Amino acid sequence: MPSFREGIAMMTREEYMERLQGGGHFAPGWDAVTEACRKVYGDQKESHYVTELAKRAISGGDEFLDGYNIYVSAAGYRHIVTFGMSSLYGNPKSYGGEFSNWGYEMTMKLVAKSNEDCFWALDMLGNLARYTYRQKRWFEPLQFVSGGGEPIKIGSGSMLKGLVSVSDTEFEGMDTVHGRLDFIQFVGITQRELDWANGNPDNAKLLVERMRADNPMLVTDLARTKEYI
Repeated sequence: MPSFREGIAMMTREEYMERLQGGGHFAPGWDAVTEACRKVYGDQKESHYVTELAKRAISGGDEFLDGYNIYVSAAGYRHIVTFGMSSLYGNPKSYGGEFSNWGYEMTMKLVAKSNEDCFWALDMLGNLARYTYRQKRWFEPLQFVSGGGEPIKIGSGSMLKGLVSVSDTEFEGMDTVHGRLDFIQFVGITQRELDWANGNPDNAKLLVERMRADNPMLVTDLARTKEYI
């Protein structure tokens, strides 16, 4: 069986247009995201959560993501990946771009007993997507998001009050028919860590290195009490 790179990713414009005009479901960007997931989770059946069509931006709403997958790692954590930051569906304007829309999908890894325990994070990632689409400001590794002094899960009492972005520790980026696709993982951090590392590239890099020493996959645990500064 050909790999994604040998198949859809190498499709000529003529082949692309034939598929696009041939009817049926043609979502090469969506396939690229699921291929990255498959390389890590194999045949595991994901839990997929779709956003309401009537609430999506294409319908005049304020929801910019089409959905989320949640996988269960063998290590026990939940691994969330978004669908909608990249170009998902067949579109002549998307073919051959340098980046697939924003060039990435967002991910997060959580200590959680159930998928329902992750729903707050889905809402948070949806807010980050809304920010990017409206403000035209995208994320790259080693950037920070403040919770405004509140826990990243409102009402949880967690000491994690901000986020740092990193390249996902498992999902590999790839070149697709729509352009480059990477995966940006968001990791919960404390207010002190945020204040210390935000705006200081050396401190930001050091913070992530220290966290990875204890937590190689950079899983967010709302019950974390240790700080890395």
